[in-house]
Amino acid sequence: MTAFLFIVSFVGLLALVPLRKIMIIDYKLSYPSGTATAVLINGFHTPQGDNMAKKQVHGFAKFFSMSFLWGFFQWFYSGGDNCGFSQFPTFGIQAWRQTFFFDFSMTYVGAGMICSYLVNLSLMLGAVLSWGVMWPLISDLKGHWYPEDLKPSSMRSLQGYKVFISIALILGDGLYNFIKILSYTAYSMHTRMRHRKNIKTAVEQQNRSLDDLQRNEIFLKDNIPIWLAYSGYAAFSIVSIIAIPYMFPEVRWYYVVIAYFLAPALGFCNAYGAGLTDMNMAYNYGKVSLFILAAWAGKDSGGIIAGLVGCGLIKSVVSISADLMQDFKSGHLTLTSSRSMLLSQAAGTAMGCVVAPVTFFLFYKAFDVGNPDGEFKAPYALIYRNMAILGVEGFSALPRHCLQLCYGFFGFAVGANLMRDLSPPKYGRWVPLPMAMAVPFLVGANFAIDMCVGSLVVFVWHRLESKKATLMVPAVASGLICGDGLWILPSSILALAKAEVMSPDECGSIQLLFQSDEISTGAGPR
Repeated sequence: MTAFLFIVSFVGLLALVPLRKIMIIDYKLSYPSGTATAVLINGFHTPQGDNMAKKQVHGFAKFFSMSFLWGFFQWFYSGGDNCGFSQFPTFGIQAWRQTFFFDFSMTYVGAGMICSYLVNLSLMLGAVLSWGVMWPLISDLKGHWYPEDLKPSSMRSLQGYKVFISIALILGDGLYNFIKILSYTAYSMHTRMRHRKNIKTAVEQQNRSLDDLQRNEIFLKDNIPIWLAYSGYAAFSIVSIIAIPYMFPEVRWYYVVIAYFLAPALGFCNAYGAGLTDMNMAYNYGKVSLFILAAWAGKDSGGIIAGLVGCGLIKSVVSISADLMQDFKSGHLTLTSSRSMLLSQAAGTAMGCVVAPVTFFLFYKAFDVGNPDGEFKAPYALIYRNMAILGVEGFSALPRHCLQLCYGFFGFAVGANLMRDLSPPKYGRWVPLPMAMAVPFLVGANFAIDMCVGSLVVFVWHRLESKKATLMVPAVASGLICGDGLWILPSSILALAKAEVMSPDECGSIQLLFQSDEISTGAGPR
């Protein structure tokens, strides 16, 4: 895994290096995330910014500690998958069975504080629609729509509806935005080519300011040799063509050749679109390549593995190229050398290629990763695998009436996006996001509740102290996420050491007693 990441990731770093001047200086693409990062960094280097940074660091440290200690406290009350605060039946047992409960996850509460209200409300809408309405109704049709003797995890039972309807929503939303961004990119590039002289004159006029001249000079001073980028890309491509078929025999060498031949063009389109709209469409490029390679290779030639590997290859190259341009934009606005930015990115990429596999195997050994009923469901792993199955087997992989439901939700995703883009802004901004709605269809409603709790905290905080909330929400949310995330390391070590405060059998007995008591008395949770 580390070798695969090294090969793929560094190709993405070199693909668009020769085009950085065109993207950043000539076209002056905005790259909103990179610009926002630069504004934040520049703001810290003022007296007001220094004072603001101190307050944010204090808030981060405070809530980081609270979140870490809360994770430690929860560990004493967990002895199994259905035990402890993470499975507390907040709204009663019946709601708990349908995953409607607050699981006290500070990670998702913090994420909810950062995400917009629309994202969190879309998550909740998806949770209510799926776990509150659809899955109970489809479960009642067991024996009619799918056999009763199938395991719940089978793709031809209820799990199949969860996975493929999620895929339909994701594909509908992704395909719409993919075509939209490509069209917008093509139109913008065509306009710029037609009016190149006017643009050049405008750019020259803008560059007359001392600040812009200084930024451009520093950005171009530490030149990155074009021959280095070209030769590095060629070298990594040759290594990939040899090594990837050796790692994954299902992937033919000519699949890799075609992928690396198309990667620079796809990376340019994605980086240009990200500069205009701040949307990184790498996952959609990966999905397209997944279906193409899976169908091309076929079932008998390992099309599922070939599609997944090709998807990862294209997605990594295209995504890293766009992220590097975002960093170049930040470097340009903060007077940072482009060579330093590239070297820093390369160092971070190398660290990630080692740390990511180690972290994954730590999770894989310590927790039940990928279990649809467990804590770490890994939903997108299941989604992408079934996309590959769909590409190989076609619609025969779907359970009964699932195809018709997929058509409906695919159309809903496209229609929702059209409504958002064509409606007046005051109405369009309330249209739910299909991509966000798709996630709880598969993973459950509990994390959507956590996210909405985060939104509620932000809403109340803004009502009480708007200025302080604007300053402190990002720091507090980051502290909650990092503290809970850091607790994963000691909890993983404890799980590997088989350390338990309460045995799973005892926890299961308590849970069963709690449920049977409610059923027999008709009472709610006590």
